[in-house]
Amino acid sequence: MLDLKETVIGIELGSTRIKAVLLDRDHLPIASGGYKWESKLIHGVWTYDLGLVKEGLQTCFAELKADFYAKYGRKLTETGCLGISAMMHGFLPFDADGNLLTPFRTWRNMMTKEASEELSELFGFTVPQRWSVAFLYDAIKKGEPYIGRIDYMTTLSGYVHYLLSGRRVLGLCDASGMFPIDTETQYYDQSMLGKFAKLTEKYGFTQKVTDIFPLPLACGKDAGILTDEGALILDPTGEFGGGLRMCPPEGDCATGMVATNSVREKIGNVSGGTSIFATVIVKEKPVTDPLLNVLATPSGNNAVMVNVNSCSTEIDRWVGIFRQFADLLGVELTTDRLYSTLFTAAENGKKDCGGLLSMGYVAGEPAADTSEGRSLIVEEQDSELEISTFMRSLLCSPLSLLKVGLNKMRENGIVIEKLYAHGGYFKTGDIGKMLMSAAAEAPVTTMKTAGEGGAYGIALLAAYMKHKDLKSFEDFLEEDVFSKAEMNTYTASKEEIDGFNAYYAKMRRALPVEYSAIANTD
Repeated sequence: MLDLKETVIGIELGSTRIKAVLLDRDHLPIASGGYKWESKLIHGVWTYDLGLVKEGLQTCFAELKADFYAKYGRKLTETGCLGISAMMHGFLPFDADGNLLTPFRTWRNMMTKEASEELSELFGFTVPQRWSVAFLYDAIKKGEPYIGRIDYMTTLSGYVHYLLSGRRVLGLCDASGMFPIDTETQYYDQSMLGKFAKLTEKYGFTQKVTDIFPLPLACGKDAGILTDEGALILDPTGEFGGGLRMCPPEGDCATGMVATNSVREKIGNVSGGTSIFATVIVKEKPVTDPLLNVLATPSGNNAVMVNVNSCSTEIDRWVGIFRQFADLLGVELTTDRLYSTLFTAAENGKKDCGGLLSMGYVAGEPAADTSEGRSLIVEEQDSELEISTFMRSLLCSPLSLLKVGLNKMRENGIVIEKLYAHGGYFKTGDIGKMLMSAAAEAPVTTMKTAGEGGAYGIALLAAYMKHKDLKSFEDFLEEDVFSKAEMNTYTASKEEIDGFNAYYAKMRRALPVEYSAIANTD
């Protein structure tokens, strides 16, 4: 018999899907639900309609309940704990009445370069353009009219957690993408807070960041309970009640670390979906580099992340073209078969992609030093356009930009012994692992749960609430969750590494083509 109080639910609002996962007492996924959504470029700003948040939560939760009922013949009326995760960073300022003061500016926007560079120089610490404080300072400098009315500012996970619990809190990793965190105090860096206050005084901004930002909390800390009102947001039928504990809300960087057990020094993880990023745990903060972002892990260690804004979007578009062709022929293909067929074909493509180069940059890219995106396919004069090499070039595109950052890590003395991978990019066959291993020049491992993504990671953070007084979070993952995990490791051959490096060199030489496309098209 399944005791519902021993189960946990994790919900992640990802870039293309809101997903809910239910775990049993052995931390295995037993039911799930989902809701599709995607960002839109409106007046030059990548954004989501927050009005879809409740609709998405209710839809994925209803699917979760239905899946559970179909498997167990019981209604899902309670769980032991609940966790919320979402895309990190961005700009979500609210007034005292809870009104959003400007459309949600997501992590994909590259509009704060001047503010980002000024803050990085002031702090002696890299502040990426997508961080919340960069958006805030950019808005302050531009004198946006609502600035003086900000009562609360948070990330997407913090917003949803607040809707469900009424608590203005945030997990350490997500909070460290709003403002730099001192991992010793597990709070916003006091020295940098003082510098920011002095910097913004001249613009008439008198509010303290600590008054409008959520309270950072390490994993296992009390983050409130699901209120009765919050339970009705999730489940308007009223069958699922409130009162259960909630773990600190976290960002997708944190849930990627957790879902792959990448929480110890020199171990990294790669999360590949709409974007792709690699995170490596380090003992001390590294030398400041514009491409290396220092974040906190959920338990308060230091992690270094390299982010690429464009990953699966362009791949999915081309797969969509092949689906349209199949439809024109009257051939019915499942989504799984379509992706499996095309990804398998890529395994047989030329290892350096021949004369093909894909630059599937749908948004600005830090590694390419661009503020906008232009998706390009570049062919050399003597290239042979064949489907296997074409698909391989699409898959190599995001990894070639990621390699720019991975090289920066090594230049700064960061050791990458092995990488764990998860997300849709690695869900089909071995091609994702193989190319990632070639790009990183390190073994890449996936687990059976790789496709569950961040919802699985935040569910594990929720499960830790029961163990927080017994062992460290790192030991909990190692001993209670992943000790018997099914794993599959790929180590790229010298030929595969050499082929990828040739493709990488070609990308670096071709960047002026991307710059020209941006400069000469609207």
